[in-house]
Amino acid sequence: MKFPQLNLPKANIKLKGDSIWCILRKKYIKNTPEEWVRQHFIHYLISELNYPIGLMASEKIVKYNTMSKRCDIVSFNTELKTVMIVECKAPKVKLTEDVFYQVAKYNFTLKAPVLILTNGLQHIAAFVDVTNNEIKILDNLPTYDENIKLLREFDRKI
Repeated sequence: MKFPQLNLPKANIKLKGDSIWCILRKKYIKNTPEEWVRQHFIHYLISELNYPIGLMASEKIVKYNTMSKRCDIVSFNTELKTVMIVECKAPKVKLTEDVFYQVAKYNFTLKAPVLILTNGLQHIAAFVDVTNNEIKILDNLPTYDENIKLLREFDRKI
């Protein structure tokens, strides 16, 4: 299966048949368009933005009301507080308010200061400003260290 070139640096992705290696789950996963984006974004977070591989999870189960949902990518600090949630979509999926609402629902449980949406072509990062009860779009995707600073600011206000 051929997927489009993404707006991400080249990653060392392992493929086997119709499967792609997940470095977080340490197993091959069916290679769908969304999984293609997720694996490239995980590599980007680790190699370019310095997110520690040991403090990340993929397909993390989150309870929202009575439903169980799965977060695409979650990053934690060393105290295992959530610092970021990433929602990945296939390249053909537009990043809309509905998509943002999906990741915001996860955040009722996880309480992350940073939410990211990506379809591999477009990336949107937002800071949850609890003081002013608003979402602020960030100019850049934060590095791990920048995200830790945002977590401290977030924690002081909740």
